[in-house]
Amino acid sequence: MSRRNTEQDNWITYLLSLSRIVYLFPAEVKEIGGSKWGYINDKGNFVLSPKYEMARDFQENGLAIIQLNNLTGIIDNDGYFIVKPKYETISLFSEGRATAIDDKGFKVLDESGKEITSKAYSFIGDYKEGRAVVANTNENGEYLYGYLNRRGNEVIPLSYESASDFQDGKALVKLKEGGYALIDLTGKVLNSYSYPFVDDYGEGMLAFRKSNDGKWGYMDESGKVLIEPQFMGTQPFVKEKAIVNVENNHYGLIDRQGKFIIKPNYNSLLNLEENRYALGKAQDPERPYLFQKYAIADSNGHIYTGFIYNGVSNYKDGLASAYNDEMTFFIDKRGQRLDHLPKVQGSGSLAFDKSLIKGDIDLRIFYFDKKGKLIWKQNTIIPLNDDYSVIENKFKPNKDYLVYYPQLKGVENLESVNQTLKDLSGVKPIPHHTQLESSYAGDFDVSFYKNNLVVIEINGYDYPFGAAHGMPVKKYAHIDLKTGRFYQLKDLFKPGADYVKEISKIIEDKLKNNDQYSYVFPDSYKGIKTDQPFFISEEAVNLYFAPYEIAPYAAGFPTFTIPFQDISSIINRAGDFWRSFH
Repeated sequence: MSRRNTEQDNWITYLLSLSRIVYLFPAEVKEIGGSKWGYINDKGNFVLSPKYEMARDFQENGLAIIQLNNLTGIIDNDGYFIVKPKYETISLFSEGRATAIDDKGFKVLDESGKEITSKAYSFIGDYKEGRAVVANTNENGEYLYGYLNRRGNEVIPLSYESASDFQDGKALVKLKEGGYALIDLTGKVLNSYSYPFVDDYGEGMLAFRKSNDGKWGYMDESGKVLIEPQFMGTQPFVKEKAIVNVENNHYGLIDRQGKFIIKPNYNSLLNLEENRYALGKAQDPERPYLFQKYAIADSNGHIYTGFIYNGVSNYKDGLASAYNDEMTFFIDKRGQRLDHLPKVQGSGSLAFDKSLIKGDIDLRIFYFDKKGKLIWKQNTIIPLNDDYSVIENKFKPNKDYLVYYPQLKGVENLESVNQTLKDLSGVKPIPHHTQLESSYAGDFDVSFYKNNLVVIEINGYDYPFGAAHGMPVKKYAHIDLKTGRFYQLKDLFKPGADYVKEISKIIEDKLKNNDQYSYVFPDSYKGIKTDQPFFISEEAVNLYFAPYEIAPYAAGFPTFTIPFQDISSIINRAGDFWRSFH
Protein backbone atom coordinates (compact mmCIF):
# COMPACT_ATOMS: atom_id res chain seq x y z
CA MET A 1 0.00 0.00 0.00
CA SER A 2 1.36 3.40 -0.96
CA ARG A 3 2.10 6.13 1.56
CA ARG A 4 -0.50 8.33 -0.17
CA ASN A 5 -3.24 5.70 0.25
CA THR A 6 -2.28 5.26 3.89
CA GLU A 7 -2.62 8.99 4.50
CA GLN A 8 -6.02 9.00 2.78
CA ASP A 9 -7.20 6.06 4.91
CA ASN A 10 -6.04 7.81 8.07
CA TRP A 11 -7.86 11.00 7.05
CA ILE A 12 -11.08 9.07 6.31
CA THR A 13 -10.80 7.27 9.66
CA TYR A 14 -10.35 10.61 11.40
CA LEU A 15 -13.42 12.11 9.68
CA LEU A 16 -15.51 9.06 10.57
CA SER A 17 -14.38 9.31 14.18
CA LEU A 18 -15.60 12.92 14.27
CA SER A 19 -18.99 11.85 12.93
CA ARG A 20 -19.28 9.32 15.74
CA ILE A 21 -18.62 11.81 18.55
CA VAL A 22 -21.20 11.25 21.28
CA TYR A 23 -21.96 14.40 23.23
CA LEU A 24 -23.35 13.99 26.73
CA PHE A 25 -25.59 16.46 28.57
CA PRO A 26 -26.44 16.65 32.30
CA ALA A 27 -30.07 15.84 33.11
CA GLU A 28 -31.95 15.69 36.42
CA VAL A 29 -34.54 13.12 37.52
CA LYS A 30 -36.77 13.37 40.58
CA GLU A 31 -36.73 10.14 42.60
CA ILE A 32 -37.54 8.89 46.07
CA GLY A 33 -34.77 10.27 48.26
CA GLY A 34 -34.34 13.45 46.19
CA SER A 35 -33.19 14.43 42.74
CA LYS A 36 -30.42 12.59 40.91
CA TRP A 37 -28.36 13.68 37.90
CA GLY A 38 -27.06 11.64 35.01
CA TYR A 39 -26.07 12.27 31.37
CA ILE A 40 -28.20 11.89 28.25
CA ASN A 41 -27.17 11.73 24.58
CA ASP A 42 -28.59 13.97 21.88
CA LYS A 43 -31.52 11.59 21.45
CA GLY A 44 -32.65 12.17 25.03
CA ASN A 45 -31.58 8.73 26.29
CA PHE A 46 -29.53 8.23 29.43
CA VAL A 47 -25.98 7.05 28.72
CA LEU A 48 -24.75 7.57 32.28
CA SER A 49 -27.61 6.69 34.62
CA PRO A 50 -28.89 9.29 37.11
CA LYS A 51 -26.99 8.60 40.32
CA TYR A 52 -25.17 11.85 41.06
CA GLU A 53 -26.33 14.59 43.43
CA MET A 54 -24.90 17.18 41.04
CA ALA A 55 -23.53 16.96 37.50
CA ARG A 56 -21.86 19.76 35.55
CA ASP A 57 -21.41 20.00 31.78
CA PHE A 58 -18.64 18.04 30.12
CA GLN A 59 -15.82 20.42 29.25
CA GLU A 60 -13.71 20.43 26.08
CA ASN A 61 -11.17 18.14 27.79
CA GLY A 62 -13.84 15.43 28.06
CA LEU A 63 -14.14 15.73 31.85
CA ALA A 64 -17.11 16.63 34.04
CA ILE A 65 -17.47 17.51 37.71
CA ILE A 66 -19.99 15.48 39.71
CA GLN A 67 -21.07 15.08 43.33
CA LEU A 68 -21.72 11.80 45.11
CA ASN A 69 -22.38 11.30 48.84
CA ASN A 70 -21.95 15.07 49.33
CA LEU A 71 -18.41 14.92 47.96
CA THR A 72 -17.13 16.15 44.59
CA GLY A 73 -15.13 14.26 41.97
CA ILE A 74 -14.39 14.18 38.25
CA ILE A 75 -15.50 11.64 35.63
CA ASP A 76 -14.68 11.04 31.95
CA ASN A 77 -17.37 10.54 29.32
CA ASP A 78 -17.45 6.80 30.00
CA GLY A 79 -18.38 7.52 33.62
CA TYR A 80 -15.03 6.41 35.03
CA PHE A 81 -13.63 8.39 37.92
CA ILE A 82 -10.61 10.53 37.09
CA VAL A 83 -10.92 11.87 40.64
CA LYS A 84 -12.97 9.88 43.12
CA PRO A 85 -15.44 12.02 45.11
CA LYS A 86 -13.42 13.34 48.05
CA TYR A 87 -13.41 17.13 47.77
CA GLU A 88 -15.90 19.70 49.04
CA THR A 89 -15.92 21.46 45.66
CA ILE A 90 -13.96 21.45 42.40
CA SER A 91 -13.91 24.41 40.01
CA LEU A 92 -14.26 24.17 36.26
CA PHE A 93 -10.97 23.58 34.43
CA SER A 94 -9.13 26.61 33.10
CA GLU A 95 -5.96 26.14 31.07
CA GLY A 96 -5.92 22.46 32.00
CA ARG A 97 -6.10 23.06 35.74
CA ALA A 98 -8.92 22.92 38.32
CA THR A 99 -9.07 24.14 41.90
CA ALA A 100 -10.24 21.67 44.54
CA ILE A 101 -11.17 22.36 48.16
CA ASP A 102 -10.99 19.87 51.03
CA ASP A 103 -10.77 20.25 54.82
CA LYS A 104 -7.16 21.40 54.48
CA GLY A 105 -7.82 24.17 51.95
CA PHE A 106 -7.40 24.93 48.23
CA LYS A 107 -5.32 22.73 45.90
CA VAL A 108 -4.68 22.50 42.14
CA LEU A 109 -5.50 19.41 40.07
CA ASP A 110 -4.22 18.62 36.58
CA GLU A 111 -6.31 16.81 33.98
CA SER A 112 -5.15 13.40 35.21
CA GLY A 113 -6.62 14.22 38.64
CA LYS A 114 -3.24 14.59 40.31
CA GLU A 115 -2.74 17.25 43.01
CA ILE A 116 0.15 19.33 41.73
CA THR A 117 0.39 21.80 44.63
CA SER A 118 2.70 20.70 47.44
CA LYS A 119 0.46 22.21 50.13
CA ALA A 120 -3.00 23.64 50.68
CA TYR A 121 -3.77 27.35 50.46
CA SER A 122 -6.46 29.67 51.81
CA PHE A 123 -7.46 30.61 48.25
CA ILE A 124 -6.59 29.74 44.65
CA GLY A 125 -8.27 31.38 41.64
CA ASP A 126 -8.66 30.26 38.05
CA TYR A 127 -5.66 30.09 35.73
CA LYS A 128 -5.24 33.00 33.31
CA GLU A 129 -2.21 33.21 31.02
CA GLY A 130 -0.42 30.45 32.93
CA ARG A 131 -0.88 32.08 36.35
CA ALA A 132 -3.38 31.63 39.18
CA VAL A 133 -3.89 34.06 42.04
CA VAL A 134 -3.09 32.33 45.33
CA ALA A 135 -3.40 33.48 48.95
CA ASN A 136 -2.53 32.38 52.47
CA THR A 137 -2.94 34.04 55.84
CA ASN A 138 0.07 35.25 57.81
CA GLU A 139 0.60 35.10 61.57
CA ASN A 140 -1.71 38.11 62.00
CA GLY A 141 -4.54 36.49 60.08
CA GLU A 142 -4.05 38.82 57.10
CA TYR A 143 -4.31 37.53 53.55
CA LEU A 144 -1.21 37.80 51.36
CA TYR A 145 -1.48 37.15 47.63
CA GLY A 146 0.88 35.83 44.98
CA TYR A 147 0.78 33.60 41.89
CA LEU A 148 1.18 29.93 41.00
CA ASN A 149 2.39 28.64 37.65
CA ARG A 150 0.80 25.67 35.86
CA ARG A 151 3.11 23.29 37.72
CA GLY A 152 1.52 24.43 40.99
CA ASN A 153 4.65 26.24 42.15
CA GLU A 154 4.78 29.72 43.68
CA VAL A 155 6.32 31.61 40.80
CA ILE A 156 5.53 35.06 42.28
CA PRO A 157 5.83 35.18 46.11
CA LEU A 158 2.79 35.71 48.33
CA SER A 159 3.58 39.29 49.28
CA TYR A 160 0.67 41.45 48.07
CA GLU A 161 -2.44 42.72 49.87
CA SER A 162 -4.51 42.01 46.75
CA ALA A 163 -3.89 40.71 43.23
CA SER A 164 -5.83 40.56 39.95
CA ASP A 165 -5.81 37.99 37.15
CA PHE A 166 -3.24 38.46 34.39
CA GLN A 167 -4.35 40.15 31.19
CA ASP A 168 -2.02 40.68 28.23
CA GLY A 169 0.89 39.53 30.40
CA LYS A 170 0.22 42.07 33.17
CA ALA A 171 -1.59 42.12 36.52
CA LEU A 172 -2.46 44.77 39.09
CA VAL A 173 -1.34 44.16 42.68
CA LYS A 174 -1.61 46.11 45.93
CA LEU A 175 1.70 46.54 47.77
CA LYS A 176 2.09 45.96 51.51
CA GLU A 177 4.01 49.21 51.87
CA GLY A 178 1.17 51.13 50.22
CA GLY A 179 0.12 51.92 46.67
CA TYR A 180 -0.28 49.64 43.70
CA ALA A 181 1.91 48.18 40.97
CA LEU A 182 1.56 46.65 37.54
CA ILE A 183 3.69 43.50 37.29
CA ASP A 184 4.62 41.08 34.50
CA LEU A 185 4.45 37.28 34.50
CA THR A 186 7.73 37.04 36.45
CA GLY A 187 6.65 39.50 39.15
CA LYS A 188 8.78 42.34 37.80
CA VAL A 189 7.30 45.75 38.59
CA LEU A 190 6.51 47.59 35.36
CA ASN A 191 4.93 50.67 36.93
CA SER A 192 3.83 51.72 40.41
CA TYR A 193 1.04 54.04 41.54
CA SER A 194 0.73 55.96 44.80
CA TYR A 195 -3.06 56.44 44.77
CA PRO A 196 -5.13 54.99 47.66
CA PHE A 197 -7.27 52.99 45.21
CA VAL A 198 -6.43 51.56 41.78
CA ASP A 199 -8.66 48.98 40.07
CA ASP A 200 -10.23 47.67 36.86
CA TYR A 201 -7.11 47.12 34.74
CA GLY A 202 -7.97 46.53 31.09
CA GLU A 203 -6.53 47.39 27.68
CA GLY A 204 -3.76 49.52 29.16
CA MET A 205 -6.15 51.59 31.30
CA LEU A 206 -6.56 51.64 35.08
CA ALA A 207 -9.27 53.23 37.20
CA PHE A 208 -8.05 55.24 40.22
CA ARG A 209 -9.16 57.47 43.07
CA LYS A 210 -7.05 60.34 44.41
CA SER A 211 -8.59 60.12 47.91
CA ASN A 212 -10.36 57.50 49.98
CA ASP A 213 -13.78 59.04 49.41
CA GLY A 214 -13.08 60.62 46.01
CA LYS A 215 -14.49 59.84 42.61
CA TRP A 216 -12.95 57.55 40.01
CA GLY A 217 -11.04 58.42 36.87
CA TYR A 218 -8.75 56.57 34.46
CA MET A 219 -5.00 56.65 33.78
CA ASP A 220 -2.75 54.77 31.39
CA GLU A 221 -0.10 52.26 32.45
CA SER A 222 2.53 54.97 32.84
CA GLY A 223 0.34 56.76 35.39
CA LYS A 224 -0.70 59.58 33.06
CA VAL A 225 -4.23 60.74 33.87
CA LEU A 226 -6.37 60.46 30.75
CA ILE A 227 -9.84 60.91 32.29
CA GLU A 228 -10.11 63.08 35.40
CA PRO A 229 -11.98 61.59 38.40
CA GLN A 230 -15.71 62.15 37.90
CA PHE A 231 -17.41 58.78 38.25
CA MET A 232 -19.02 57.03 41.23
CA GLY A 233 -17.98 53.63 39.86
CA THR A 234 -16.05 52.12 36.98
CA GLN A 235 -15.53 48.89 35.05
CA PRO A 236 -12.52 47.80 32.95
CA PHE A 237 -12.16 48.91 29.34
CA VAL A 238 -13.31 46.29 26.83
CA LYS A 239 -12.83 46.96 23.12
CA GLU A 240 -11.97 50.61 23.76
CA LYS A 241 -15.07 51.27 25.89
CA ALA A 242 -15.93 51.15 29.59
CA ILE A 243 -19.15 51.13 31.63
CA VAL A 244 -19.27 53.80 34.36
CA ASN A 245 -21.87 55.08 36.78
CA VAL A 246 -22.45 58.63 37.95
CA GLU A 247 -24.58 60.38 40.60
CA ASN A 248 -27.88 58.68 41.47
CA ASN A 249 -26.34 55.39 40.31
CA HIS A 250 -27.04 55.92 36.62
CA TYR A 251 -24.89 54.04 34.09
CA GLY A 252 -23.39 54.99 30.75
CA LEU A 253 -20.67 53.93 28.29
CA ILE A 254 -17.53 56.01 27.62
CA ASP A 255 -14.66 55.90 25.13
CA ARG A 256 -10.96 56.27 26.01
CA GLN A 257 -11.26 60.06 26.10
CA GLY A 258 -14.09 59.91 28.63
CA LYS A 259 -16.74 60.95 26.12
CA PHE A 260 -20.14 59.30 26.64
CA ILE A 261 -21.19 57.02 23.79
CA ILE A 262 -24.25 55.94 25.76
CA LYS A 263 -25.31 58.72 28.10
CA PRO A 264 -25.69 57.85 31.82
CA ASN A 265 -29.47 57.73 31.78
CA TYR A 266 -29.95 54.08 32.76
CA ASN A 267 -30.37 52.15 36.00
CA SER A 268 -28.10 49.41 34.68
CA LEU A 269 -25.90 48.75 31.66
CA LEU A 270 -24.75 45.24 30.77
CA ASN A 271 -22.08 44.25 28.27
CA LEU A 272 -23.63 41.42 26.24
CA GLU A 273 -20.44 40.93 24.15
CA GLU A 274 -20.27 41.06 20.34
CA ASN A 275 -20.65 44.88 20.55
CA ARG A 276 -24.09 44.70 22.12
CA TYR A 277 -25.35 46.14 25.41
CA ALA A 278 -28.51 45.86 27.49
CA LEU A 279 -29.87 49.16 28.81
CA GLY A 280 -31.86 48.78 32.02
CA LYS A 281 -34.66 51.14 33.03
CA ALA A 282 -36.41 50.89 36.40
CA GLN A 283 -40.17 50.56 36.21
CA ASP A 284 -40.44 52.43 39.53
CA PRO A 285 -37.82 55.23 39.54
CA GLU A 286 -38.25 55.71 43.28
CA ARG A 287 -37.38 52.04 43.88
CA PRO A 288 -35.04 51.02 41.04
CA TYR A 289 -34.09 47.78 42.83
CA LEU A 290 -37.59 46.35 42.34
CA PHE A 291 -37.65 45.63 38.61
CA GLN A 292 -36.05 46.75 35.38
CA LYS A 293 -36.89 46.31 31.72
CA TYR A 294 -34.10 46.07 29.14
CA ALA A 295 -33.51 47.43 25.64
CA ILE A 296 -30.82 46.31 23.19
CA ALA A 297 -28.20 48.80 21.96
CA ASP A 298 -24.90 48.58 20.08
CA SER A 299 -21.48 49.89 21.08
CA ASN A 300 -22.09 53.09 19.10
CA GLY A 301 -25.11 53.95 21.19
CA HIS A 302 -27.74 52.98 18.63
CA ILE A 303 -30.83 51.61 20.43
CA TYR A 304 -32.65 48.85 18.53
CA THR A 305 -35.61 48.02 20.78
CA GLY A 306 -37.88 49.49 23.37
CA PHE A 307 -37.59 48.46 27.01
CA ILE A 308 -39.38 45.18 26.47
CA TYR A 309 -37.24 42.43 28.02
CA ASN A 310 -37.06 41.25 31.64
CA GLY A 311 -33.64 39.71 31.05
CA VAL A 312 -31.13 39.10 28.24
CA SER A 313 -28.18 36.69 28.01
CA ASN A 314 -24.82 37.36 26.36
CA TYR A 315 -24.55 37.15 22.58
CA LYS A 316 -22.75 34.27 20.93
CA ASP A 317 -22.47 33.87 17.15
CA GLY A 318 -25.01 36.64 16.65
CA LEU A 319 -27.69 35.19 18.93
CA ALA A 320 -28.81 35.86 22.50
CA SER A 321 -31.78 34.68 24.51
CA ALA A 322 -34.26 37.00 26.19
CA TYR A 323 -37.42 36.66 28.23
CA ASN A 324 -40.48 38.73 29.05
CA ASP A 325 -43.33 38.11 31.49
CA GLU A 326 -44.46 35.02 29.58
CA MET A 327 -41.78 33.43 27.39
CA THR A 328 -38.07 32.80 26.82
CA PHE A 329 -36.83 32.95 23.20
CA PHE A 330 -33.89 33.78 20.93
CA ILE A 331 -33.22 37.27 19.55
CA ASP A 332 -30.89 38.51 16.81
CA LYS A 333 -28.39 41.37 17.06
CA ARG A 334 -31.14 43.90 16.39
CA GLY A 335 -33.05 42.53 19.37
CA GLN A 336 -35.74 40.93 17.21
CA ARG A 337 -37.36 37.69 18.26
CA LEU A 338 -36.53 34.62 16.12
CA ASP A 339 -39.68 32.54 15.89
CA HIS A 340 -38.10 29.67 13.94
CA LEU A 341 -36.02 28.76 17.02
CA PRO A 342 -37.43 27.25 20.25
CA LYS A 343 -39.46 29.39 22.62
CA VAL A 344 -40.46 28.18 26.08
CA GLN A 345 -43.11 29.32 28.54
CA GLY A 346 -41.34 30.83 31.56
CA SER A 347 -38.26 32.87 32.47
CA GLY A 348 -34.65 31.87 31.88
CA SER A 349 -32.18 31.31 29.06
CA LEU A 350 -31.70 29.32 25.87
CA ALA A 351 -28.33 28.52 24.29
CA PHE A 352 -26.83 26.32 21.59
CA ASP A 353 -24.94 23.54 23.37
CA LYS A 354 -22.91 21.28 21.07
CA SER A 355 -25.48 19.33 19.03
CA LEU A 356 -28.51 20.54 21.01
CA ILE A 357 -30.21 23.66 22.31
CA LYS A 358 -30.33 23.84 26.10
CA GLY A 359 -33.01 25.69 28.01
CA ASP A 360 -32.72 26.67 31.66
CA ILE A 361 -36.27 27.87 32.30
CA ASP A 362 -38.06 28.40 35.63
CA LEU A 363 -35.50 26.24 37.50
CA ARG A 364 -35.86 23.33 35.06
CA ILE A 365 -33.59 22.05 32.27
CA PHE A 366 -34.90 21.34 28.75
CA TYR A 367 -33.11 20.07 25.64
CA PHE A 368 -34.19 20.62 22.03
CA ASP A 369 -32.68 19.45 18.79
CA LYS A 370 -31.49 22.02 16.23
CA LYS A 371 -34.94 21.97 14.59
CA GLY A 372 -36.61 22.96 17.84
CA LYS A 373 -38.07 19.55 18.74
CA LEU A 374 -38.16 18.89 22.49
CA ILE A 375 -36.09 15.78 23.21
CA TRP A 376 -35.86 15.87 27.02
CA LYS A 377 -37.41 17.48 30.07
CA GLN A 378 -37.45 16.49 33.73
CA ASN A 379 -40.06 13.99 34.91
CA THR A 380 -43.15 15.29 36.71
CA ILE A 381 -44.34 11.96 38.17
CA ILE A 382 -42.52 10.14 41.01
CA PRO A 383 -43.98 6.63 41.39
CA LEU A 384 -44.04 5.26 44.95
CA ASN A 385 -45.54 1.89 44.04
CA ASP A 386 -48.29 0.55 41.78
CA ASP A 387 -50.97 2.38 43.76
CA TYR A 388 -49.41 5.67 44.81
CA SER A 389 -47.40 8.42 43.12
CA VAL A 390 -46.36 12.02 43.69
CA ILE A 391 -47.11 14.42 40.85
CA GLU A 392 -45.33 17.74 40.32
CA ASN A 393 -47.49 20.76 39.55
CA LYS A 394 -46.34 24.26 38.61
CA PHE A 395 -47.80 27.49 39.99
CA LYS A 396 -46.55 30.77 38.51
CA PRO A 397 -49.16 33.51 38.85
CA ASN A 398 -46.57 36.31 38.66
CA LYS A 399 -43.13 36.70 37.08
CA ASP A 400 -41.65 36.87 40.60
CA TYR A 401 -43.58 33.98 42.17
CA LEU A 402 -42.83 30.37 41.20
CA VAL A 403 -43.78 27.22 43.08
CA TYR A 404 -43.44 23.57 42.15
CA TYR A 405 -45.81 21.77 44.51
CA PRO A 406 -46.61 18.08 45.13
CA GLN A 407 -49.95 16.36 44.66
CA LEU A 408 -50.56 12.76 45.69
CA LYS A 409 -52.36 10.19 43.57
CA GLY A 410 -54.15 7.18 45.09
CA VAL A 411 -54.20 8.36 48.71
CA GLU A 412 -57.29 8.42 50.93
CA ASN A 413 -58.96 11.82 51.49
CA LEU A 414 -57.28 12.92 48.29
CA GLU A 415 -58.83 16.38 47.97
CA SER A 416 -58.07 17.37 51.57
CA VAL A 417 -54.52 16.00 51.46
CA ASN A 418 -53.68 17.79 48.22
CA GLN A 419 -55.15 21.07 49.41
CA THR A 420 -52.97 20.88 52.53
CA LEU A 421 -49.90 20.24 50.34
CA LYS A 422 -50.79 23.28 48.24
CA ASP A 423 -51.09 25.44 51.35
CA LEU A 424 -47.78 24.19 52.77
CA SER A 425 -46.05 24.86 49.43
CA GLY A 426 -47.19 28.47 49.20
CA VAL A 427 -49.95 28.15 46.59
CA LYS A 428 -52.15 31.15 47.39
CA PRO A 429 -53.78 34.12 45.63
CA ILE A 430 -51.04 36.23 44.00
CA PRO A 431 -51.80 39.18 41.70
CA HIS A 432 -50.66 38.60 38.13
CA HIS A 433 -49.69 42.03 36.79
CA THR A 434 -48.71 43.65 40.09
CA GLN A 435 -45.06 44.25 40.97
CA LEU A 436 -44.34 42.26 44.14
CA GLU A 437 -42.07 43.45 46.95
CA SER A 438 -40.14 40.19 46.91
CA SER A 439 -39.54 37.12 44.77
CA TYR A 440 -40.40 33.61 45.89
CA ALA A 441 -39.27 30.25 44.50
CA GLY A 442 -40.50 26.96 45.94
CA ASP A 443 -39.84 23.29 45.17
CA PHE A 444 -40.09 19.87 46.81
CA ASP A 445 -38.48 16.43 47.12
CA VAL A 446 -39.76 13.04 48.23
CA SER A 447 -37.20 12.59 50.99
CA PHE A 448 -38.45 9.26 52.42
CA TYR A 449 -40.90 6.51 51.56
CA LYS A 450 -41.48 3.24 53.37
CA ASN A 451 -44.58 1.06 53.70
CA ASN A 452 -47.45 3.56 54.10
CA LEU A 453 -45.43 6.65 55.02
CA VAL A 454 -44.23 9.24 52.54
CA VAL A 455 -42.21 12.26 53.70
CA ILE A 456 -42.21 15.27 51.39
CA GLU A 457 -39.63 18.02 51.89
CA ILE A 458 -40.93 21.45 50.86
CA ASN A 459 -38.33 24.14 50.23
CA GLY A 460 -38.59 27.80 49.36
CA TYR A 461 -36.60 31.01 49.15
CA ASP A 462 -38.14 34.42 49.77
CA TYR A 463 -36.01 37.35 48.63
CA PRO A 464 -37.17 40.90 49.45
CA PHE A 465 -35.91 43.09 46.59
CA GLY A 466 -32.96 45.23 47.66
CA ALA A 467 -32.12 43.07 50.70
CA ALA A 468 -28.66 41.63 51.37
CA HIS A 469 -30.14 38.13 51.17
CA GLY A 470 -33.44 36.31 51.36
CA MET A 471 -34.78 33.75 53.81
CA PRO A 472 -34.95 30.05 53.04
CA VAL A 473 -38.04 28.03 53.92
CA LYS A 474 -38.07 24.33 54.87
CA LYS A 475 -41.06 22.21 55.84
CA TYR A 476 -41.75 18.47 55.97
CA ALA A 477 -45.07 16.72 55.45
CA HIS A 478 -45.35 13.20 56.92
CA ILE A 479 -48.36 11.59 55.24
CA ASP A 480 -49.98 8.21 55.83
CA LEU A 481 -50.97 6.96 52.38
CA LYS A 482 -53.66 4.64 53.79
CA THR A 483 -55.50 7.28 55.79
CA GLY A 484 -54.30 10.64 54.43
CA ARG A 485 -53.28 11.69 57.94
CA PHE A 486 -50.50 14.25 58.42
CA TYR A 487 -48.38 13.19 61.39
CA GLN A 488 -46.90 15.58 63.94
CA LEU A 489 -43.83 15.10 66.14
CA LYS A 490 -45.95 14.24 69.19
CA ASP A 491 -47.55 11.32 67.30
CA LEU A 492 -44.24 9.43 67.43
CA PHE A 493 -44.23 9.13 71.22
CA LYS A 494 -46.18 7.40 73.95
CA PRO A 495 -49.09 9.34 75.45
CA GLY A 496 -47.82 11.31 78.43
CA ALA A 497 -44.13 10.85 77.54
CA ASP A 498 -42.09 14.02 78.12
CA TYR A 499 -40.38 13.84 74.75
CA VAL A 500 -39.62 17.57 74.78
CA LYS A 501 -37.52 17.24 77.94
CA GLU A 502 -35.74 14.06 76.89
CA ILE A 503 -34.84 15.18 73.37
CA SER A 504 -33.89 18.66 74.57
CA LYS A 505 -31.37 17.05 76.94
CA ILE A 506 -29.91 14.85 74.17
CA ILE A 507 -29.38 17.90 71.94
CA GLU A 508 -27.92 19.88 74.83
CA ASP A 509 -25.35 17.11 75.40
CA LYS A 510 -24.47 17.13 71.70
CA LEU A 511 -23.84 20.88 71.84
CA LYS A 512 -21.59 20.51 74.89
CA ASN A 513 -19.57 17.54 73.72
CA ASN A 514 -19.25 17.88 69.94
CA ASP A 515 -17.10 20.50 68.24
CA GLN A 516 -19.10 20.19 65.02
CA TYR A 517 -21.72 22.44 66.64
CA SER A 518 -19.27 25.19 67.61
CA TYR A 519 -21.08 27.55 65.23
CA VAL A 520 -24.17 27.67 67.49
CA PHE A 521 -24.65 31.00 69.29
CA PRO A 522 -23.64 30.74 72.98
CA ASP A 523 -26.65 30.39 75.29
CA SER A 524 -29.08 30.56 72.36
CA TYR A 525 -30.35 26.98 72.66
CA LYS A 526 -33.27 26.73 75.10
CA GLY A 527 -34.53 23.28 74.17
CA ILE A 528 -37.04 22.12 71.58
CA LYS A 529 -40.73 23.03 71.27
CA THR A 530 -43.62 20.57 71.34
CA ASP A 531 -44.09 21.17 67.61
CA GLN A 532 -40.39 21.39 66.75
CA PRO A 533 -39.79 21.06 62.99
CA PHE A 534 -38.61 17.51 62.21
CA PHE A 535 -38.32 14.81 59.59
CA ILE A 536 -38.10 11.03 59.71
CA SER A 537 -35.27 9.09 58.06
CA GLU A 538 -34.62 5.34 58.00
CA GLU A 539 -33.20 4.96 61.52
CA ALA A 540 -33.70 8.34 63.18
CA VAL A 541 -35.80 11.39 63.85
CA ASN A 542 -34.13 14.64 62.82
CA LEU A 543 -34.96 17.96 64.46
CA TYR A 544 -33.95 21.28 62.95
CA PHE A 545 -33.96 25.02 63.65
CA ALA A 546 -34.51 27.99 61.34
CA PRO A 547 -31.67 30.31 60.25
CA TYR A 548 -30.74 32.82 62.98
CA GLU A 549 -32.74 30.85 65.57
CA ILE A 550 -29.67 29.38 67.28
CA ALA A 551 -26.89 29.96 64.73
CA PRO A 552 -25.71 32.38 62.01
CA TYR A 553 -27.55 32.60 58.68
CA ALA A 554 -24.65 30.85 56.93
CA ALA A 555 -25.27 27.74 59.05
CA GLY A 556 -28.58 27.17 57.27
CA PHE A 557 -30.93 24.90 59.22
CA PRO A 558 -28.96 23.40 62.15
CA THR A 559 -30.11 19.78 62.31
CA PHE A 560 -29.77 17.20 65.08
CA THR A 561 -30.14 13.50 64.31
CA ILE A 562 -31.54 11.36 67.15
CA PRO A 563 -31.33 7.59 66.43
CA PHE A 564 -34.55 5.76 67.33
CA GLN A 565 -32.54 3.42 69.54
CA ASP A 566 -31.57 6.37 71.76
CA ILE A 567 -35.22 7.22 72.49
CA SER A 568 -36.75 3.75 72.19
CA SER A 569 -38.25 3.93 75.70
CA ILE A 570 -40.61 6.78 74.75
CA ILE A 571 -41.49 5.77 71.16
CA ASN A 572 -45.07 4.57 70.79
CA ARG A 573 -44.47 1.41 68.76
CA ALA A 574 -48.19 0.63 68.83
CA GLY A 575 -49.05 4.08 67.47
CA ASP A 576 -50.19 4.81 63.93
CA PHE A 577 -47.16 6.95 63.11
CA TRP A 578 -44.58 4.30 64.01
CA ARG A 579 -46.61 1.50 62.41
CA SER A 580 -46.97 3.48 59.18
CA PHE A 581 -43.32 2.84 58.33
CA HIS A 582 -42.58 -0.31 60.39
